[in-house]
Amino acid sequence: MKLSQTIALCLSLSLLISCGKDDSRSAKAASSDPSPKVPVTKVVAQKLAITVHLPGEIEPYEVVAVFPKVTGFVKSITVDRGSHVKAGEPIARLEAPELIAQRSEAQSKLQAAQSQLAAAEAKVASDEGTYDHLKAAAATPGVVAGNDLFVAQKAVDADRAQLKAQQDNVNAAQQALQAIAQTEAYLQVNAPFDGVVTERNVHPGALVGPAGAPGVAIPMLRIETLSRLRVVVPVPEMYAAGVPEGTKVEFTVSAFPGRVFSGTIARIAHSVDEKTRTMPVELEVPNVKGELSPGIFSDVRWPVRRNYPTFFVPTTAVANTLERVFVVRIRDGKTEWVDVKTGATAEKLIEVFGDLHEGDMVAVRGTDELRSGSSVSAQQNPGK
Repeated sequence: MKLSQTIALCLSLSLLISCGKDDSRSAKAASSDPSPKVPVTKVVAQKLAITVHLPGEIEPYEVVAVFPKVTGFVKSITVDRGSHVKAGEPIARLEAPELIAQRSEAQSKLQAAQSQLAAAEAKVASDEGTYDHLKAAAATPGVVAGNDLFVAQKAVDADRAQLKAQQDNVNAAQQALQAIAQTEAYLQVNAPFDGVVTERNVHPGALVGPAGAPGVAIPMLRIETLSRLRVVVPVPEMYAAGVPEGTKVEFTVSAFPGRVFSGTIARIAHSVDEKTRTMPVELEVPNVKGELSPGIFSDVRWPVRRNYPTFFVPTTAVANTLERVFVVRIRDGKTEWVDVKTGATAEKLIEVFGDLHEGDMVAVRGTDELRSGSSVSAQQNPGK
């Protein structure tokens, strides 16, 4: 045998021996490979106590658009935008010429009614005197005919009825005059409460009147209470429970970077808006220095609390597919998909609701690649 053939034969034998050893090792490795290792963590139960950021709008504590109660022309106005007013303070004066004519007419009717009343009183007194004389004379038989006494009595009755009617006329005329006087009092416009004039829309000579009156489209003035404010917060329904009235809540505004303001929960709607799924909550905020202004938005640090424990898992443990939301529970070396609903997020944990128990082992990374019923080897994270 040639040398080259001998070398080739040796190389072939060496290769066969080597391949045999490798196949044997692979078979041994395959037979000894364990189930896939899956990092797991425990389901923990704890009371939720976090702070979320919600938008809020600052509103005046009180606000009113000032319309006069009667139609007239502005004679004078003593306040302007930015003026501070006190409750009951005169702020404008109107004039209405037709009211003067109405008052003169009412006074004339009252005087006429009073004159007629005086005449009726005199007639009653005269006829009562006549009746009394006839009645006294009738005590002597044959002096006064019985019919004359009857007629005199009926005349007195008629006079008294007429007197009552005239008294009613006088009362009606007095009430009409009083109503006009009260209407004239409305020509003076007073501030409804302590506040600041934030809007002025009229000047002397302008025609003004009650809201909705012909030719009246805008209010004379707008007055707002700025020493106290309301911060209206639309709280999502999932955050609306567990925070009672009287709780102190902090917020910030862009006009004062770095400043933190605070208010107290004063009013809770206790009803969720069907369109936005939020519940309006009002904070009452003191604003004695006038730093905050109505209309600006605020970033409210809303406290979210639950007075009972709920279950939490890492946010990565929740798997979302088009069909379901679930976590992968590991039990007895088998995977199991457990449908859950998620709640609030607390740092790296998320609140879950479903068929879970405290201490259950779930995959740290929830994914549909871990098919339900697969055999796995749970590997708990240190410290979990």
